[in-house]
Amino acid sequence: MSAAKTFIETYYPALSTSRSSLSSFYMPASTMPDGKPLPVIVYNGNIIPDPTSMQSLFQEQMPETRYEVQDYDSQVLNPHYVAEGAQGSAPSSGKNMTILVTVSGYVKYGEARSAATRGFSESIVLIPNPDVVGGRGKAGKEWLVQSQNFRLVV
Repeated sequence: MSAAKTFIETYYPALSTSRSSLSSFYMPASTMPDGKPLPVIVYNGNIIPDPTSMQSLFQEQMPETRYEVQDYDSQVLNPHYVAEGAQGSAPSSGKNMTILVTVSGYVKYGEARSAATRGFSESIVLIPNPDVVGGRGKAGKEWLVQSQNFRLVV
């Protein structure tokens, strides 16, 4: 699925070289009816409250990182999703779905050649960007993270 491929080809390099843009990969912070925050971001078991906090984590606390995606898969979760701000019918762009993307690969933390390489696994739910789907002409990413769960593996 081209949405997953495009996301992977832009998001993982941004974690290494464009950390100041990380929050732009996420849907705007909001609250679910039950009071829980959106987007849902879990990084290695730690709940990250919002996209700005995720960006701050990488900018201020994380050493240099290099991600190598080994494999990914994507599946449509909801083929009839209507983005907030979009009209009630399916948009002509065809972006009326949510997509589950599962990613696995390796990450290296630190600059030294001897820095440890760790495996990772990640599940991400992408939703259409309402600014793009709604036709507001705002330049930006076509898909945004609604939910993310990152885990280091052995």
